[in-house]
Amino acid sequence: MNETSDRHWNRAQRYLAEGNLDAARAKLESFVQHNPGHAAAHLILADIAWEDDRVRASAAHAITAAAGIGAHPDLIPAVVAALIRAGESVAARDCLDHPVCATVRSIPALMQMAEHRYLLNQTAQALALYDRARALGADGPEFRFRRGVQLVFNGRIEEAEGEFLETVRRDPTYGRAWQELARLRKQTAQHNHLAGTAQALQRVHPGSYEHASIEFARYKEFEDIGQLDEAWAALAHGNALMYARHRHDPEKTRLLFEKLTHACSAGFLRPAEVAHSGPQPIFIIGMPRSGTTVLDRLLGNHSQVESVGELDDFAFQLRWAADHRVTLDATTIERLPQIDFGQLGRRYLEQTQWRAAGKPFFTDKLPRNWMLAGLIAKALPQARIINLVRDPMDVCFSNFRALFADAFAHIYNLDALASHYRVYARTMAHWHAAMPGRILDVAYADLVANPDETVRQVLQFCGLAWEPGCTDLTRNRSAVSTLSAVQVREPVHKRFVDSWRRYQTHLAALARALERTD
Repeated sequence: MNETSDRHWNRAQRYLAEGNLDAARAKLESFVQHNPGHAAAHLILADIAWEDDRVRASAAHAITAAAGIGAHPDLIPAVVAALIRAGESVAARDCLDHPVCATVRSIPALMQMAEHRYLLNQTAQALALYDRARALGADGPEFRFRRGVQLVFNGRIEEAEGEFLETVRRDPTYGRAWQELARLRKQTAQHNHLAGTAQALQRVHPGSYEHASIEFARYKEFEDIGQLDEAWAALAHGNALMYARHRHDPEKTRLLFEKLTHACSAGFLRPAEVAHSGPQPIFIIGMPRSGTTVLDRLLGNHSQVESVGELDDFAFQLRWAADHRVTLDATTIERLPQIDFGQLGRRYLEQTQWRAAGKPFFTDKLPRNWMLAGLIAKALPQARIINLVRDPMDVCFSNFRALFADAFAHIYNLDALASHYRVYARTMAHWHAAMPGRILDVAYADLVANPDETVRQVLQFCGLAWEPGCTDLTRNRSAVSTLSAVQVREPVHKRFVDSWRRYQTHLAALARALERTD
C-alpha cells in the first residue's frame, strides 16, 4: 500500500472504532479504488452495506472479498458468513471448496466453517470439518454437542448419543443435549434420563434457553412412559419460558399478511413471461410439523428427483430483489411492484440448481415458504408447489410440543399459535383463489394412511411417472437436518395422527381459538 492508501485505511479503522460507519465507508471506498482486491476492506464494506440495508451492495462486496481469500485464509469464516447472509450460496460453497481451506488448523475457524456447511445443507461436509477439529484437539461440551447434532443428521444415531451423554456428563445444565437424548429413542420406565434432568433443573439458570430445553426433554420422556400429567406440566412450563423470551404481537402478523394478500392480486401474480432452463424445483410448503419432511423423503426416492432439504434461497433472493434485508415486512411489500420477477427466478435457480446433482427436479422443502407461495409461482412459472395440510389441532399441538429455538415465537403460546394458523389458512386460501390449480394440497392423514395413492397423485402433479419403491421411507438414507431426523428413518406410520387427543382437556382453549375468525 502507498502512503495515501495507508492514510485512508488507518482513518477508516479509527472511524470504525468510533462507530462512525458513514465516514468509515467513505474512506474504505476511496481505499479500494487504489486496492481493488483488498479482501479485508471489501469484507468491512459488506458489513457496513448490510447495516445500511443495502443488500445488493453487501453481496457485491462479499463476492469481491471471496476472490481474495487464497491469500487470507484467516478471513474464510467471516467472508463465507457474509456470502450466506446475502444469499450468495454458490460463492459460499466455492469459498469453502477453495484449496486453502485444507490448510486451516484453527479450531474455532473449523467449527465456524462446519456451521456454514450446515447452513448450506452440506451435513456430511460439516461433520468432516468437526472431525478435523477433533483431530486437532477440539473438545468440551459445546463441541461435543454440535458434533452430535451433525451425527444425527447423518444417521449415525448411536455415536450421536455418546456425544450427548458426554456433553451432559461434563455440563449437566446443557439442556439442548438432554433434549436431543430424549428425542433419539422412545424412553422406558427402566431406561430414561428423568433423574438426570431433575438434578439439572436444580442447577440450570432459571428462565434460560437451557432451562426450557430441559423442560421439553422431560415432557417427551414423561410422555414416553405414560405419565401424561407430568408431561403436560413440563411442556406448559417449557413453552411459557420460551414465550417470555419474546415480544410477540399476533395482531401485527395478521395485519402484515392482510397487506401481503391485498398487494398480491390475481393480476399481480400473473407468472413472469420467462422459461427457465435446467433442473426445476418442487416446493414443499405448509405449517412446520405438517409432514413436509416425510413427503420430501418419499419424493427423494424417485430417480428424477434430488432431495436437498430446507433452503432459504428464495427468501434470500427476494431480499436481494427488494434490496432489503428483511424477507417479509411492510417495506418488502411496498417494493413488490418494482421487482423484476423473471430476474428473481433466475437468481434463485443460479443459487440452487447445482444441488440437483444432474436430475431434472429437486425439492425445496422449507415449510414457511407458504408465506411466499404466490411470489414463488410468479417468479418460477415451471416450479411445482405442494402444500402439506394437517388437521389444525394435530399440527398446532405438534408445533407446541417442539422446540424451535427462537425462530418462531408464536408456537410457544396457544392463543398466538391459533392466530398464526388462522393466518396460514387464510393466506393459503388466497393463493388458491388467485392462482387456481397452481398449488396442490396434500393431506397428511392421506399421506400416512395411503402413501402409494397419495404419492402417485403428487407425482402426476409434478409430471413424473410412478416408480416402485417410492413410498419406502427407509430406502432414503441421505442426510436429513430437521426435527424429524430420527422419525423419518422409520417406515411411514400413523402414530402422530390425532396425537393431540391425549391432552384434549388441556387443549380445549386451543380448539376454541382455532374456531375464531378474527
